[in-house]
Amino acid sequence: MRRAAVTIFSAFVLSTAFGAAFAAEKSNPMNDPYIWLEDVHGAKPLAWVKDQNAKSLGLLKADPAYQTNYDFILKVLDAKDRIPYGGLDHGFVYNYWQDAEHPKGLWRRTTVADYAAPAPKWDVLIDVDKLAADDKENWVWKGTSCAPSEKRCLVQLSRGGGDAVVVREFDLASKAFVKGGFFLKEAKSDVTLVDDDTVLFGTDFGAGSMTSSGYPRIVKIWHRGEKIEAAKTLLEGKESDVSVSATVLRDGNKNVAMVVRSPSFFESEYFVIGTDKKLTKIPVPQSAQMQGLHHGQFLFTLRDDWMFEGDSGVGKGTLLGYRFETDRPQFSESALEVLYTPGPRASIEGVATGRDAVYVSVLNNVIGEVHAFRLKDGKWADKKLPLPDGGTASIISTNDYGPEVYLSFESFLKAPTLYFDDGKDTPKEIKALPSRFDAAGMETVQYEATSTDGTKIPYFVMRPKNLKGPAPAILNGYGGFEISETPFYSANFGKLWVAKGGIYVLANIRGGGEFGPGWHAAALKENRQKAFDDFAAVAADLIAKKITTAKQLGIVGGSNGGLLVSTVMTQHPELLGAVVCQVPLIDMIRYTQIGAGASWIGEYGDPSDPKAAAYIGKYSPYQNVSKDKKYPPVFFVTATSDDRVTPVHARKMAARMEEQGHEVLFYENTDGGHAAAANHKQSAELWGLTFVYLAEKLGLKPVE
Repeated sequence: MRRAAVTIFSAFVLSTAFGAAFAAEKSNPMNDPYIWLEDVHGAKPLAWVKDQNAKSLGLLKADPAYQTNYDFILKVLDAKDRIPYGGLDHGFVYNYWQDAEHPKGLWRRTTVADYAAPAPKWDVLIDVDKLAADDKENWVWKGTSCAPSEKRCLVQLSRGGGDAVVVREFDLASKAFVKGGFFLKEAKSDVTLVDDDTVLFGTDFGAGSMTSSGYPRIVKIWHRGEKIEAAKTLLEGKESDVSVSATVLRDGNKNVAMVVRSPSFFESEYFVIGTDKKLTKIPVPQSAQMQGLHHGQFLFTLRDDWMFEGDSGVGKGTLLGYRFETDRPQFSESALEVLYTPGPRASIEGVATGRDAVYVSVLNNVIGEVHAFRLKDGKWADKKLPLPDGGTASIISTNDYGPEVYLSFESFLKAPTLYFDDGKDTPKEIKALPSRFDAAGMETVQYEATSTDGTKIPYFVMRPKNLKGPAPAILNGYGGFEISETPFYSANFGKLWVAKGGIYVLANIRGGGEFGPGWHAAALKENRQKAFDDFAAVAADLIAKKITTAKQLGIVGGSNGGLLVSTVMTQHPELLGAVVCQVPLIDMIRYTQIGAGASWIGEYGDPSDPKAAAYIGKYSPYQNVSKDKKYPPVFFVTATSDDRVTPVHARKMAARMEEQGHEVLFYENTDGGHAAAANHKQSAELWGLTFVYLAEKLGLKPVE
């Protein structure tokens, strides 16, 4: 493996002038000339959006490659030979499916046995397109919560794709919504069925019932036949909490109902609901993350070290079992059992409990594997399952009421494959996605860059084998919320970029979860700059290795990744040829006052705190973009219906940069919520525009 140490100096500090301007804006936000764009649905902002969309779509759709891109992407998205991933429940596999005939989707199910067939016989439960037409509503599917009996479900539907949903009760036998059944009006609700006649829920009960993050802070229990006003409150959190929610852990025939209070994004308190409806707190650290229930043990992963009396303790990143005998658990060190402790360059990526085993997906240097843990004679036995190597191995679904599990594998060059295991720890391939591009002439290589503090930052490069000299490259990253970026199969990047002589790069920067909680914590709050330094180090390393050049290097990121690319753009424009910034966070001085921003204080810090404002102010892109610097061209993509991050950040940054004379394009879709696309046509348009933009700016030859 070839390595190069590239030191990037971040001489980015608050000047006296900036400090004064920042203080004025903080005390009087109206000094922001573009604050009017925060009126998401206002007539004036929407007129501005309409003008921006017309300009951007006119320019990008005029490129002949756009229609070719769009047609290919849509064909892939609508293809009938896609793997219909599903969730196991009792003897059924449930699947949500969208295609050309059903753009809003079908919710359907088939038996476990029939699912293995090449063409399963699906039983359609809800046709969302028909439902939307009958109701005259722009319904977007948001999922379900079903009772243990598998008789009734709570269906969540969004108007336009935002996080706010309408909840309606659905009867599986009659395939109809229950007249007079459980119903919640549109809100950011949290809801689950304990049994056929009992619901745990939080919703907008009126003034003061939601947290400052915009989520429920009160959980109630609601019995069939009761008016919603009669539902009993189980727990009321604080307005400053992120949320208070409910869940039901299933362990075969045993169900444990719980209330979860989340004081911050990365902290939770777990309360078991007793038979007398009283709550008992599970005595674990607030940073411990509940992963499920198996054979009478709560399963947790640790974000921080857990130290006990004396010198004993358990390290961060560990998966623990916590035995309990009653619904009044008391702390006992002897009740704890360690299932798995990752090594220094490893992490637990996911945990899923089944009736007979606990399945754990693990990353070793960002390469995936899956382990099955089984209780034998009171001890946990670990078995690594025989899946392919060199990519991402994932747990698709486990069965709380049977031995079955579905697993998958994919890599940059190998299309996803679905495996079925009947509980014997011998997964067998049952479905595979046909190749969408010719990978024979391509390769993937894992490199490392050296960040400003000497930390080694891994990244993957996907490219043509016979490539000679630097080529147009797309660098993608995220770096936040302990989310790992792992190898994945992309028809878009394979066919529309690498097959045309381009390069795709995926960076594993700090802030993610690739190497466990410590990798995430390294870029939290006052250390956020490390994530930006890491990404810039990868960009510089690509240039130093002559994989690409600054003029040929584009960066792409969405949500927190949008913050990443917009910050690196303002700090290191000399490294970049183009930027695509999707559904981003950008105005970090006001982010807590926009959408669900207050829920992310645990990640970024609170700008109302002067100490936090000082370090946030040093990097916040909206406050640091300057008319005196030359930036690469940038394309902002967002959605009006995004009620999580909202389109406000992208709107204001685009307007400010345009006023400063920089090269900017902006596109705002109406639907799709935080995904910026509610159906396949909208996704094809979004990515069709993106690939045209990057090809034009980075010099990739047009699609033939």
